[in-house]
Amino acid sequence: MKTLGEFIIENQNQFEYSTGELSKLLNAIRLAAKSVNHEVNKAGLVDILGVTNKTNSSNEIQQKLDVFANEAFKNALINRNIICGFASEEEDSFIRVLDQNNKATNNYVVLVDPLDGSSNIDTNVSVGTIFSIYKRVTEKGTTVSEIDFLQKGGNQIAAGYILYGTSTMLVYTTGYGVNGFTLNPALGTFYLSHPNMKFPEKGHIYSINEGNYNHFPIGVKKFIKYCQEDKDQRPYSSRYIGSLVSDFHRNLIKGGVYLYPSTLKHPNGKLRLLYECNPIAFLSEQAGGTASNGTQRILDIEPKSLHQCEPFYCGTNEMVENIYDFLNE
Repeated sequence: MKTLGEFIIENQNQFEYSTGELSKLLNAIRLAAKSVNHEVNKAGLVDILGVTNKTNSSNEIQQKLDVFANEAFKNALINRNIICGFASEEEDSFIRVLDQNNKATNNYVVLVDPLDGSSNIDTNVSVGTIFSIYKRVTEKGTTVSEIDFLQKGGNQIAAGYILYGTSTMLVYTTGYGVNGFTLNPALGTFYLSHPNMKFPEKGHIYSINEGNYNHFPIGVKKFIKYCQEDKDQRPYSSRYIGSLVSDFHRNLIKGGVYLYPSTLKHPNGKLRLLYECNPIAFLSEQAGGTASNGTQRILDIEPKSLHQCEPFYCGTNEMVENIYDFLNE
């Protein structure tokens, strides 16, 4: 069975001007993922559960594992001098990365949601990491600026997630399909277990926090009622974990749609465009699915700020199109 390292090396020639830099970057993400996986699996045995006395950029209370995961990915990427910029959902601003000559000579910036669904960690529910990679737009050798991070999702060079569940999986795309790798904990090696992942043509799962039903737009309420009707191939099954990575991964394998609409309290939704929506949208489209904010393709949105939020609908094409119909009535 092919390892992740072998797969990366075999496919690095897909990039016209490949220098091996992206391959090294993906390997650094692999190492950080193994470190976080090790810590997640110790939760309950060591003092890594619970909250800190700090909040993140969105004024949300940080979990201890949030902080650990953020440091793990930041250190793995910055200390190896393979990127020129780093941004995280847990950081207020982006970080400039310079070499020994005080220059930014590398080509890529990385954006990370270090531990998606971390509020579930105390109850032993699956969590994940989401990452997104862009080629810088500023001149090589100069320090990066905000415009290197505020790029449309369609400019992504690579994106993926790590799911820390019953098994640990790394799923990613470089624009040539989606492939999944499962960690063999005995060897510490990721093996290609899910090649060329695709959404099933027909989906039967919808994933949404129905506890916020009264605050949803009318179109979303109508879609939920439609999902519950006993006609044709319906009713659809409602499945919601509360971790974007976990919900998306299940829908990718079984067929379904994920919804995080605007609400009265959060008119722009709660998911971050740069750290969550863009990478998951890239994966979704590469797997034959669709991702939208309800009016616009996610990958076409011009970001205005590092922590911008957007409503988010992604998954099987037919089900996302049904949502469009209800939103546009």
